[in-house]
Amino acid sequence: MLDKAFDPASLEARLYAASEASGAFSADPARNAAPFTIVIPPPNVTGSLHIGHALNNTLQDVLVRYRRMQGRDALWMPGTDHAGIATQMVVERLIGTEGQTRKGMGREAFLKRIWDWKAESGGTITRQLRRLGASLDWPRERFTMDEGLSKAVIEVFVRLHKEGLIYRDTRLVNWDPVFQTAISDLEVESREQKGHIWTLRYPVEGQPGRFIEVATTRPETMLGDTAIAVHPEDARFADLVGQRAVLPLTGRLIPIVADDYSDPEKGTGAVKITPAHDFNDYGVGRRHDLPMPSVLDAEARIWLDEIAGDLRAVEGVADPDFVRGLAGQDRFVARKAILAELERLELLVKAEPHTNMVPHGDRSGVPIEPRLTLQWYCDAATLAKPAIAVVETGKTEFVPKQWENTFFAWMRDIQPWCISRQLWWGHRIPCWYGPEGSLFVERDEAAAMAAARAQFGRDVELTRDEDVLDTWFSSALWPFSTLGWPENTAELAKHYPTDVLVTGFDIIFFWVARMMMMGIHFMGEVPFRHVVIHGLVRDEKGAKMSKSKGNVLDPLELIDANGADAVRFTLCALASPGRDIKLSKSRMEGYRAFATKLWNAARFCEMNGIVAQPGWDPATATTPLARWILDGANAATAEAGAALDAFRFDDYAAALYRFTWNSFCDWFVEFAKPVLYGPDGAEKDEVRGAAQHVLGVILRLLHPVMPFVTEELWTQLGYGGEASLIRAAWPEATPVREAEAARAELDGVVRLISEVRAVRAEVNVPPSIKTKLLVQGAAPETMARAGRWIDAIQRLARVTEIETLEGTAPAGVVQAVVGEATLMLPLADVIDLGAERARLMKARGVAALEITKIEKKFGNAEFMAKAKEEVIEENRERLENFTAEIARLDAALGRIAN
Repeated sequence: MLDKAFDPASLEARLYAASEASGAFSADPARNAAPFTIVIPPPNVTGSLHIGHALNNTLQDVLVRYRRMQGRDALWMPGTDHAGIATQMVVERLIGTEGQTRKGMGREAFLKRIWDWKAESGGTITRQLRRLGASLDWPRERFTMDEGLSKAVIEVFVRLHKEGLIYRDTRLVNWDPVFQTAISDLEVESREQKGHIWTLRYPVEGQPGRFIEVATTRPETMLGDTAIAVHPEDARFADLVGQRAVLPLTGRLIPIVADDYSDPEKGTGAVKITPAHDFNDYGVGRRHDLPMPSVLDAEARIWLDEIAGDLRAVEGVADPDFVRGLAGQDRFVARKAILAELERLELLVKAEPHTNMVPHGDRSGVPIEPRLTLQWYCDAATLAKPAIAVVETGKTEFVPKQWENTFFAWMRDIQPWCISRQLWWGHRIPCWYGPEGSLFVERDEAAAMAAARAQFGRDVELTRDEDVLDTWFSSALWPFSTLGWPENTAELAKHYPTDVLVTGFDIIFFWVARMMMMGIHFMGEVPFRHVVIHGLVRDEKGAKMSKSKGNVLDPLELIDANGADAVRFTLCALASPGRDIKLSKSRMEGYRAFATKLWNAARFCEMNGIVAQPGWDPATATTPLARWILDGANAATAEAGAALDAFRFDDYAAALYRFTWNSFCDWFVEFAKPVLYGPDGAEKDEVRGAAQHVLGVILRLLHPVMPFVTEELWTQLGYGGEASLIRAAWPEATPVREAEAARAELDGVVRLISEVRAVRAEVNVPPSIKTKLLVQGAAPETMARAGRWIDAIQRLARVTEIETLEGTAPAGVVQAVVGEATLMLPLADVIDLGAERARLMKARGVAALEITKIEKKFGNAEFMAKAKEEVIEENRERLENFTAEIARLDAALGRIAN
């Protein structure tokens, strides 16, 4: 017997362990079944489950369980990413508490320590994914630094280098001064920061007393200025183009150039150009062939080596000794000293408060520096062309389709990909350096030695490159490296290309595009056929979740409070294509109530002798009630399958919620009670048969999103043994005789009862009061149907009798129209209709006033310009809600007869 109350905590771990132990999660390449494959976006090995992971993995699990039930050989590939900078940071902090440093330990000892940490503490998130119910193929779990994947990384690097698609170059990169490495754009977090814009005067060469003014937020980088840029059509500076200015403090002469980058409408219209310390300035420097001296070192301290020979004294403008005194100072300390000196020299015009977005390292938390360094690059533009083509031709499709525009925008303007990092943890670059600037990119040291011997005719000393590869490089190979490439494995032959990638929009460029580039290049085939993009999970007001705001929802706490099924169903139900998710605890609690509703309905069935009846044939059903619920199950099956085929997770959840809660748990159970409570006989047997059949369909349809409660009910009610629902077949429509007639019959009764209930609720009729129901203009069949279901109508609509009304309606009725019939409830002696009308009018007035307020905000240009996105979205939703409320109140007012 099922427990009286549904308690997720008592069954989730047991059920998950049973399913995993049964092998139900595992694919079998030897099995004669069509493959279905998803690779998990590998979470960082340092990570723990956050709400974004919960959403992403829930959607993947729904698809995998659905296709598994359809008989596909489903492989959901698990694994984790070594997360270069994040993992190195974790372990550096750990050894720091022990009084050690990375450099003090040495590279080999430090890497051993990271591997030890990974073995002890690196599996947190995989354990948490089990709590979520993720049915990953755990025996196949991979790690981006494991032996097989490392082999794939080296193979790809060597091949691309030999093809000329990997090379070394000196370019500007995002530089983290704390970790002293290049970082990707995704590891850069822009933060709002209050500061100043300083306007500086640069003397014009040969024109005493004439200056050109520039505005800057980075005065400390002026030591590396190599030009001043003005717009070609800016008449104010037309005579200065081609002239030179004196760079304050250093005395260096720099050209004044014409370039479209300068905006005449911003600042002074002239901008200082520091190519080695600004990405936009770097572009100007390339266009005008400017020198690019670096004036900050790896730790963002003043570094003068590249400008020391250019320092010259200029009275009232430049003092080499002052500049030399800046050497080794932190950038922000130097900024203060430089501003003070410029003020002393009367070259500082003004300082204005200014708030701007400053890029920070997301791990170090300090402002990053654009820095000119020698790095390894991948020719992304060449690799991008085939990836663009497969999306253009539809071979790979984005869902929703509008994300293809984002993909194209990035890919058609793609820049060389910096793939090297100045870290110790990661795939070390397989390059060895020899005499005379030679380098040898090979699969191992022996091959590099052999290549060097062939070049020099003797053994020479080689030194391996110290750098490691960008984490995105190894994860770009994920769809085929995890399947065993470069070996020809059975998994690779069957499961590549994969079917679907489910991911967030923020890594379309960093991960999705790069997997496409690498997959097409090395496998000759796209890595996946569909890319399903989901939104961000935000708080209930639409604000981005952050610890500083205190609005973060921890999925593990939500699971503890509501059960994994409720968490999963909520995320699925809210996952509308192209929209972010507004998540609240109240929504989660509501869907926990849904799981409880299903449990209680199943318990009701069990208590009334409704358990699995293998072999029961729905085609034998003769009663309208049985045929109606069987037909409804067919419709729900079709709707759920179509939604999942189209990746409409919200529609899938909505269809099942509607059918399970409304059609089965409410209406069917209520209609069935008189039969089930009555004498034994053919009608009771048929109701029981239909009930057990439909409940079995519901459990199978819900299983992909609610695996725990459905598996428990499946087993307890005798549909199958332990861990068998996960292998059960996805439902198919069953023949139902005279389904249309049954649908008309029961849907008509449901509409009638629902309208009467709605009327009573709108005018506040107490549940304890029963009233007569007057019906006017009804067709004979409508009245006959009401007669056949009079017991249910009386019980569920709280009416005493149904009476046909001829002529004029009596005073004091509240009415509704259902089909051709007008329903009337005589309520004059029950409630004060005048007071109800006044109450409804007052509520309408409140709603109308709120609409006016919101529309006034939307008509305010200043509000629309300054309001945060989530505030605008919240007001838009409030406007929709109040508009709908007025429509509801108008309908209610229209029901009350004058």
